[in-house]
Amino acid sequence: MDGKMLARLGAVVFVAMAIAATVIEMTRKDDPAPASTAPALQPPADPLRATLRRCQQLGEAATSDPVCLSAWAESRDRFLGRTPAQTAPRQNEEQ
Repeated sequence: MDGKMLARLGAVVFVAMAIAATVIEMTRKDDPAPASTAPALQPPADPLRATLRRCQQLGEAATSDPVCLSAWAESRDRFLGRTPAQTAPRQNEEQ
């Protein structure tokens, strides 16, 4: 056997194996993966957030609204990680 004949035989074997692999892959039936239906996480409704939105819409009038002042104080305490018991009540120093 000369080199040319061996190369042709190798090419024929390679093509036959490629065709066989293609046929096997095409006839294989894949089971569809079950779709994971995880429930969408909804954060719990935060009444402070709704109050802050309302105060935002009030604009400058919110600076004199006691509900907005209270909401801002609570928001500030949450941000700073303070509990209401940690905050000392303000006293008038002019007495």
